[in-house]
This record gives sequence, structure tokens and C-alpha cells, in this order.
Amino acid sequence: MKKQFALGLLAAVAASGAFAQSSVTIYGRLNVTAESQKFGDDDRQWAVQDNASRIGFKGTEDLGGGLKAGFQIEHGFDATTGAAAGGTANFWGRQSEVNLSGAFGTVRLGRWTPESYFATADYISMHNHDTGTSSDALYAFGPFAQSNKVGYASPVMGGFQFHASVAEGGAGVERTYDLAANYDRGPLHVGAGFAKQEDVKQFAIRGLYELGAFTIGAYYNRDTDSWGAGAGDRNTFRVSGMYAFGANEVHVNVGRANEYSDVADSAATQWTVGYNYNLSKRTKVYGFYTNLSDGDAGVYGGDFNSFAVGVRHNF
Repeated sequence: MKKQFALGLLAAVAASGAFAQSSVTIYGRLNVTAESQKFGDDDRQWAVQDNASRIGFKGTEDLGGGLKAGFQIEHGFDATTGAAAGGTANFWGRQSEVNLSGAFGTVRLGRWTPESYFATADYISMHNHDTGTSSDALYAFGPFAQSNKVGYASPVMGGFQFHASVAEGGAGVERTYDLAANYDRGPLHVGAGFAKQEDVKQFAIRGLYELGAFTIGAYYNRDTDSWGAGAGDRNTFRVSGMYAFGANEVHVNVGRANEYSDVADSAATQWTVGYNYNLSKRTKVYGFYTNLSDGDAGVYGGDFNSFAVGVRHNF
């Protein structure tokens, strides 16, 4: 009996030690706006709009010797209805990955948003985190695969980090290759991204600088056939700025997409002005006006504008 008790106690101690070396975090965001929207020549209409609400789980386990195992799963949902974003077949569609990390960096397997996007367009979208009706409509997201990926992220060295991934496209679909690099040093933040799937490709560079209460960012994006086969080449530019004072933020964001070389009347302009008031580190109320002027080709879905007020809460 004493031997059994001792073995049981040893097992309990070992188990508690294993749990102490693991951690799981629950996080998320609810972001909803009430908007007065106008599509093309249609009458203006009211809408309650979700802005990429989500809930996620992430965790790590210390395996010893500097090696860690990790995971992250993230579910997108419409906070105005409770419905799953993208349907239940893609329940963890925002992210689902397992990884191993150490001094060598991180090896990733699963599904995640292209790092080429995070390094460029997403980084300068400060007013509403590139979500909802004021999200970037001009950046070349393309058909680039997000699932069935194998990826690598380097350790941060002197402010520099590199990302690379390959995504299997499935039967009859070419692989997607994605590369990204970021450099952060004090108030200066720069990045670059490249993605390619067969003949479709895009490249972007980004810079952002913090100067006291002012933050200024910009990117340049060049793509081939992101809108569709035979569209040709296109250049896109975007500039954003934020002025912060106290709990207040004033935002301006302007983007211009030139014509695709083989699609007439395909240029477009998008701009947004916004105001955020931070009630806390996790909660803000905000308002914006956004406008998209599309060319006659309708590459970006036609003309659109919206007045919006909203609440965003992170947890």
C-alpha cells in the first residue's frame, strides 16, 4: 500500500510539473458598426455591420532544452447574428496551426493568413485594423492559398525577422509561395512581402514611422493577374496617418490603384477619415466615413461609401 501511495504521489507531482510548463490563452475581438451605406446609384441603406469578430485559443508547451510546441486556432464569426464567418465547414478558417519553436526559429504547419499581407497592407491600416467596409479594397490579395501550409519564421535578430511558406493547392492547382520580411528599430518599421501562385504574383514594400503624436505609413504594391487571368500588371499605392492625443485618435487613409495593363477603365481610389476614442486599452468607440470610387470595369465591386459608428472590444 505504501509503495502504491508513493508511486501515485510521484505521478501527481510529475503531472503538476507538466501542467506548469504549459499555457493556454483565450482571446478575441467583437467589433460592430451601425452604418449608412450607399452602393453605386442605389438608395442609401442602414446596416449593422460585423468587422471581423473572432475568438481564438493559443498555447505552448515547454519541451525542455529550449524547444517548445505550440498551437493556435481562431474562429471568425458575425457578431450581429452569431453565425460562423465562411460557414461551419471552415469553422477555424481564420487560423489553425501547430508549430515547434526554439533558438532556430519556428516551424509551422496548418492554415494562416499570408505573412506577406501582415508585413505590408495590414501594418499601416491603423483606423480599424483593415476590417469591415473601410478595409483595404485595393491590395492584391489574389487567389493565394492559405491552407495546407508548411512555413518557417526566423528568430528576431537585430530587429529583423523573415517568414517563408509553401501551400499545397490541391488537384490541378499550383502551390502558393509566400515570403515576408520585417525590420523594427525604434520608431522605424519597414516590411516587404511576395506571393506567387503559377502566373499570379504580387510584391509589396511598406514603411511606417512614429514621430511623437504622429504616425505615418505607406505601401507600394505591384501585382500580375490578381484580379483574374489576363488582367495584366497593376501598381497600387496607399498612405495612412494617425494623430493621437490623450485617448483620442484622428485617422486618414488614402489608396490609389492604377489600371490593370490589359483592363480598360480599371483604376480606383479609396479613402477613409476616422476618429477613435479609447475607453480603455481593450475597448474603443469610433466613427468613420469611407469612399471607394471604382472604374467602369468594376474590378472592386463598384462605387461605395459609408458613414459608420462602432464599438470594438478586445479580450
